[in-house]
Amino acid sequence: MLTADLAGRRVLVTGGASGIGLATVELLASCGARVALNHLAADPRGEAECARLRRQGLDVIAAPGDVADPAGSAALVQGALDRLGGLDILVNNAGMPGAPRPIAFADLDAMTEEFWQSLLSTNLLGPFRCARAAAPALRASRGAIVNTASVAGLGLRGSSIAYSASKAGLINLTRSLARALAPEVRVNAVAPGLIETPWTASWPEDRKAGTVDRTLLHRLGRAGEIAQGILFLAVGATYMTGETIVLDGGAA
Repeated sequence: MLTADLAGRRVLVTGGASGIGLATVELLASCGARVALNHLAADPRGEAECARLRRQGLDVIAAPGDVADPAGSAALVQGALDRLGGLDILVNNAGMPGAPRPIAFADLDAMTEEFWQSLLSTNLLGPFRCARAAAPALRASRGAIVNTASVAGLGLRGSSIAYSASKAGLINLTRSLARALAPEVRVNAVAPGLIETPWTASWPEDRKAGTVDRTLLHRLGRAGEIAQGILFLAVGATYMTGETIVLDGGAA
């Protein structure tokens, strides 16, 4: 497993209560970082996971808030900064599919205005809001931002048209933020393929099997494997910025 010495580093992970976000919190905290785990205030998993990780001796604090809320996102970032005493790494992982199962691209009627606005506010505007709020602290520490995008944003099939478009926007935003925050702050993204998470647990088995068949490694990815990619971009890829790395097991 990829590891690093993150003693003294201060980290905020949005959407950290489950899946890739939780795996990232656990990995970075196990490397010695002090990590703020962001979760929706109404989601009991956030506090429960913080308590579990603290029992393991990891330095993890809760940072409740909703990145889809313009005022709330700024408040959650500021709250984390106050408790951490600054920020070295921001992981913009919070995202949503908008539906428990994939929606066929041909089903245009399902792409309502409300659906679009909900996904864009969380998946695209949320990372921008958090990056903007964290920018002064990250500039001061010469830190890094890592965004969780998706192969859906690179033209492959996603869970819906709106989801794919939101992740394509995030990949473009990654490049734009890298320009905006250079040279003090590096900004990169990971683009996972289909990963075993609570979200994909209910997906149709034939769709998951089809993905496995197209993958050179012949399996779905694991949340911890994406967390390792995030760790690499956060602290290992010191001459990389504005890039998106694909982590999909070699899907064809």
